[in-house]
Amino acid sequence: MTLTADSDARTDLGLAWDHRFAALGPDFFTELRPTPLPSPHWVGTSPSVAQLLGLDEAALHSDEALQAFTGNRLLAGSRPLASVYSGHQFGVWAGQLGDGRAILLGETASGWEVQLKGAGRTPYSRMGDGRAVLRSSIREFLCSEAMHGLGVPTSRALCITGSPGPVRREEIETAAVVTRVARSFVRFGHFEHFAANGQEAALQTLADYVIDRYYPECRDGTGLAGNPYSALLQAVSERTARLMAQWQAVGFCHGVMNTDNMSILGLTIDYGPFQFLDAFVPGHVCNHSDSQGRYAYNRQPNVAYWNLFCLAQALLPLIGDQDLAKQALESYKTVFPEAFMVQMRAKLGLVEASDGDGALIDGILLLLAQNGVDYPIFWRRLSHAVGTQDMEPVRDLFADRAGLDQWLLLYSEHSMHMDLAHQADLMLKTNPKFVLRNHLGEQAIRAAKLGDFGELQTLQRLLERPFDEHPGHDAYAAFPPDWASSIEISCSS
Repeated sequence: MTLTADSDARTDLGLAWDHRFAALGPDFFTELRPTPLPSPHWVGTSPSVAQLLGLDEAALHSDEALQAFTGNRLLAGSRPLASVYSGHQFGVWAGQLGDGRAILLGETASGWEVQLKGAGRTPYSRMGDGRAVLRSSIREFLCSEAMHGLGVPTSRALCITGSPGPVRREEIETAAVVTRVARSFVRFGHFEHFAANGQEAALQTLADYVIDRYYPECRDGTGLAGNPYSALLQAVSERTARLMAQWQAVGFCHGVMNTDNMSILGLTIDYGPFQFLDAFVPGHVCNHSDSQGRYAYNRQPNVAYWNLFCLAQALLPLIGDQDLAKQALESYKTVFPEAFMVQMRAKLGLVEASDGDGALIDGILLLLAQNGVDYPIFWRRLSHAVGTQDMEPVRDLFADRAGLDQWLLLYSEHSMHMDLAHQADLMLKTNPKFVLRNHLGEQAIRAAKLGDFGELQTLQRLLERPFDEHPGHDAYAAFPPDWASSIEISCSS
């Protein structure tokens, strides 16, 4: 029997809606309904995201919400749609893409877009089934909330629902739906789509919408030559630069930085084959599908600039001046290194910039790479060691102890005028004890497949407050087990 959504049934969870993206018109999307799933059940929820939306926690856990966030019933006031965009995938123009398995329910009156990922086919699914599987949904849910806990700009995740409905990937898996939330899900690819198709009026409509809604300062006349579209490009370039600095500092690998996965608001979106570094390997490629290593960890900042260049090309008909567009892009080259230095100084507990910061930072990153040191554990141990002045736990991480000792002497001289207790406190609030390592996510997934969501809930609590000690949970901050290196994450993940 084929399940269909009740065309008249509407579930009222008390959300008020304001459909500003839908007001752009039919060139930008296709209206459609989610495709229901059989026998849905709760997998995980985020009370903090519910609070963002003004959604009562009791209402969130109701059966009505379960059905609505699985796509089985429509929310009162929602206007489901899938948006169209294009993009470059792995550096190659892919043409028209679009929301192939994401359906936007609308924008709440409080300014949050709410999207169901895995809610069925859309006109942009191409050969896909429009579904998401439990394992990838758990990864996206946990990483969205983990990145927020780390202070990295990101989409959020309200909940996951699961279903015994079968989904074929490398093997038959069960279906799930993630309800994700962001101020906007507009991507670089939205602009590329209209530019590539010569739809300049629609391109301007989209740009004006983004400026007026999210970047009103671009209209104040003080931007590049008073041009709001070059000012938009500059603002997006700078936000993206700061995002890349945070990714690199925390050791986050996105895995699939296609232009259609780049947020116009400088958010981390589309969690697929991501990974947080274990050992510090600058050339690490986390995506098993990325055979050329295009999206390796150390290439991410340059790839982001390449993607911004594609955005600049798309906006050029509106900017009207190639030199102006280049000037807007140049801001990335200034902001990224400055923002990265700010992030790394914070990791070292250095309050003010001073001569020699760059050499100090380059020195430790080189040592970490040469010794294959575990990235999160090093920074957390160093944070504690600064306070206790016992460097042995840090030295134990390095084969080249002489090299480390030389660096530690330089570091000590560099911060000799600082209050060590204050410095250590700053570092402990900057260097997390807990990150979403691949093996931790895998353990939560394996338990969830057996119907046990306790591991997911524990991990969620730790990741929401990753800088806290959480006594009794040190195993979640330990070195990864040997089997962790065999985990392969691909674009289907």
